[in-house]
Amino acid sequence: MKHKKLNRIFKYCILISFVTFFALYLSQSTGYFEYRNSKKVALTSKQIEKFEEDVKNGKNVDIEKYIDVNNKSYQNSISKAGLSISTTTEKLIQKLINGSFKVLGDLVGE
Repeated sequence: MKHKKLNRIFKYCILISFVTFFALYLSQSTGYFEYRNSKKVALTSKQIEKFEEDVKNGKNVDIEKYIDVNNKSYQNSISKAGLSISTTTEKLIQKLINGSFKVLGDLVGE
């Protein structure tokens, strides 16, 4: 019985490893990562050209204007609720630990 369970777990691990390897191999062979990186480089090259043109024209240049910053927020109601629960739990545990140490300190101090 235990042997069958271990055999099944081993088969799933091998299958997951094979699927992961195959997906990574396909993405590498099709050039997906190179394409993504070349898009980033092309965008950077455009920004460099724009910067150089502004310097030639004597415009006031600010580096923040040429850097593309992605400040995308991934918060949703579930993550906000999780953060709220986590913060409340942290405060409760902190109060319990501080109270416990205070009681222990009073017992040792007497």
